[in-house]
Amino acid sequence: MQKDSITLKSKLQSGQLTLGSWITLGHPAIAEIFAGAGYDWLVVDLEHSTISMEQAGELIRIIDLAGVAPLVRLTSNEPNQIKRIMDAGAHGIVVPMVNSPEDAVKAVAATRYAPLGIRGVGLARAQKYGAGFQDYLEWQKDGPVVIVQIEHKLALDVLDSILSVKGVDGFIIGPYDLSCSMGIPGEFEQPEFLDAMDFIKNTGERLKCPGGIHIVEPDQERLRQAIGDGYRFIAYSVDIRMLDVSARIGVKSVLTNKDSNG
Repeated sequence: MQKDSITLKSKLQSGQLTLGSWITLGHPAIAEIFAGAGYDWLVVDLEHSTISMEQAGELIRIIDLAGVAPLVRLTSNEPNQIKRIMDAGAHGIVVPMVNSPEDAVKAVAATRYAPLGIRGVGLARAQKYGAGFQDYLEWQKDGPVVIVQIEHKLALDVLDSILSVKGVDGFIIGPYDLSCSMGIPGEFEQPEFLDAMDFIKNTGERLKCPGGIHIVEPDQERLRQAIGDGYRFIAYSVDIRMLDVSARIGVKSVLTNKDSNG
């Protein structure tokens, strides 16, 4: 576990491109299929799914055993949830609604034991049920990956301070929530929204904090564009959109051919 996690952290610290995806369906086969696709990391989403803590533990295990870094998007910046998913073997967390440096400090602290943080010590899968406690004790000092979500206009005023918090490894923009907070929900072509996106990306580049974006639709051209724009923590689509888009394309193709053939 520690080796894969450090590899992801090292890639982020050195500015290398990392590509991942989002899992919202709790079936283990979904995680297994995605983990075999070649991603650097996969996020198990607890915020906008019905995935339980028990299911999350199984998904983390499958992803980890496949040699991919398992991350978990939290329901909120809550230390008790962070403690449990880290004990389950997550390599790190994606933290929603980080709107202040204090939010970022709180998230980082919840992934570390005292005196570096506030996380309670337990023996579970992450610590190899006790047999690997000493190794984990050393790893948790700097190993956990912490990605903050910038998704509210309040964060823009203190963005330098948020991204400068020690232990924050990168950020990912939440475009829907950001646009809602600006009073233009889903209006991603509005000049003020585009300005905000540029401001966030440019601030990250200036502070050498890897920037992330979620390409929700499985659009390869948008993926290439995001890479060209300099994003280095890119989530390519999500399980439900991949299934839906693939199914609709298949059906449409068959029906179109049927109609054209009479």
